[in-house]
Amino acid sequence: MTSAASSPSGNTRLLAVAILATFVAFLDGSIVTVALPAISGELGGGLPTQQWTVNAYLLTLGAFILLAGSLSDSFGRLRILRIGILGFGVSSLACALAWAPGVLILARGIQGITAALLVPGSLALITTAYRDAARAAAIGRWTAWTGTAAIIGPLLGGVLVDVGSWRLIFAVNVLPVAACLLLMTGLPESSGPRRAAFDLPGVVLAVAGQAGPVYALIEQERLGWGHPAVVVPLAAGLLALVLFLLREARAPAPMMPLSLFRARNFRYGNVVTAGAYAGLSLGTFAVTVFVQETAGFSATAAGFTALALPVAMLLLSARVGRLAGIYGPRLFMTAGPVICGTGFLLMLMVQPPLDFLTELLPGLLLCGLGLALMVAPLTSAVLGALSEDDAGIGSAVNNAVSRVAGLIAIALAGTVSGGALDFPGFRQTVLVTAVLFLAAGAVAFLGIRNPATSAPHSPDG
Repeated sequence: MTSAASSPSGNTRLLAVAILATFVAFLDGSIVTVALPAISGELGGGLPTQQWTVNAYLLTLGAFILLAGSLSDSFGRLRILRIGILGFGVSSLACALAWAPGVLILARGIQGITAALLVPGSLALITTAYRDAARAAAIGRWTAWTGTAAIIGPLLGGVLVDVGSWRLIFAVNVLPVAACLLLMTGLPESSGPRRAAFDLPGVVLAVAGQAGPVYALIEQERLGWGHPAVVVPLAAGLLALVLFLLREARAPAPMMPLSLFRARNFRYGNVVTAGAYAGLSLGTFAVTVFVQETAGFSATAAGFTALALPVAMLLLSARVGRLAGIYGPRLFMTAGPVICGTGFLLMLMVQPPLDFLTELLPGLLLCGLGLALMVAPLTSAVLGALSEDDAGIGSAVNNAVSRVAGLIAIALAGTVSGGALDFPGFRQTVLVTAVLFLAAGAVAFLGIRNPATSAPHSPDG
């Protein structure tokens, strides 16, 4: 970055842009959930409308995020971010104005594509603008705000639906979109495109390779693993992923250079991401469903049960990010998942009738603390292992890993729980969740290394 963007005031504006852009993308993945009955009640279509209102967004977001990272690195982070935020605003209005299920689902798919343009470029901007401990602290602030979006979404959505209409959950996006565009005014673009060529075959294979398995994971719950509509896209997608890797190993200008994985912290950081985010997705899903279907909580009360997680992240993530910039990420990336896993182990004590204050709340508080310790150092370690030119695609890879891990974990929730999230099923699920977190902590301890400049007392990590 140059001039304004490299000054303290320019960096502050840039960080606000990164936070706002990513916040709306994460928020719209979760805010819609509580509005689904109202949506199908007005537009019709029943359960399929509800499913695809959520899934159209998740499918296109997951399928296009690698492409978005490559575009960000190739054609300029602010340029792609501006296109993404404009497209997100327009598609949000289209969702709010939808008059039929098909129109809403199409608009949600487009909204997912534009959301994919927001996340990699946002983190790449931070990586480019900040250095060392300042970068870790900035990522901590980014984490503190954006990491809460998926959790507070159902609460905010419930309020908007209750006081007005389901259409407000989409129309409200105009406010952060407008603020983001205003803050971007005058921020200069970084240096020119990294690549003279664009890896079009890699793009096609990457989109197909992600879309096929994601579609299969979404539909298997409804159709079963043996249904042709699940088996064919799953097999085709896995084949496309193999061909994508072969293509990237040989392409003169690859979309995702495989050399990224030679960086130790990037390689092991993504393994930690897979385990921790699979655990987070499975665990929060299990708690939310269990307290409603088995313990009899209302939807609003169930939303409040998860408040320990965003509150802990808001209070601690920025401070943890600064500490990780000084002492290195290894300790935090090890302790965070272990504390999360311990929190879920505490939930094994649940017995009917559920006593939330003694049987769930202590574990949720520990999980919130663990996440606050883990997320910012993890993001900083993964991106800090790469050059600035690769920050966009590196962020995209890491986000794709977290999303696919979460999708797989939730898709297997029925198998893990034995088919029902009653008390025995819940205990089985939180045990598996704890194992995923503990495994992530072990990988971090064995695989992550502290940069020498960030660990003066332990240069070898």
